[in-house]
Parts: sequence; structure tokens; C-alpha cells
Amino acid sequence: MSTNNEEHQQAVKVYKALGEPTRFAIAKLLIQEHNLCCSDIGGKLESVAGSTLSHHLKQLTECGLLKVRKDGTYLYYSVDRDMAEKYAPYLLA
Repeated sequence: MSTNNEEHQQAVKVYKALGEPTRFAIAKLLIQEHNLCCSDIGGKLESVAGSTLSHHLKQLTECGLLKVRKDGTYLYYSVDRDMAEKYAPYLLA
């Protein structure tokens, strides 16, 4: 598979993930506040149920937009700024 085709597919994954309003809101939140755990994100986005939030975080992580750091039993999420700059620079504005 060519690099250009791989980049095209990666861009589609990122745009598809960000096409859902809640995931877009999560990404915008994590641009402003780094290294938040799921419960912190849920507290700031009050209208999202825990299981739904986990699904959204998984989608954003799988497309490469979020990085995950494990500390004990907690997972902390932050935006991969290189990925955001390349595929979703609007998030950084």
C-alpha cells in the first residue's frame, strides 16, 4: 500500500471520528486540558453517560487522535498534537 493511500485512509478515520459532535467536543476539551481521565472528561461533558464516553474515547484513540497513558488503574487521555496538526488543524485554533 502506498504512503499516499495510507495517509488518505488515516485522514478518513480522523474525520469520521470527529464527525460525531460528542467526539469533537472531547477532542476540543483535551486540546485545552491535557491528561484527563475518563471521569474528569465525563464531569466536564455532563451529558455523556460513562459507557458512551468510553466508546467515544476508544474511537478517538483508534484513529490515532488521542494518546493514552496508564497510571495505576486510571487511563489518562491527551490529544496527539502531531496528528491534530496534520489532519485536524481546526482543533488547535
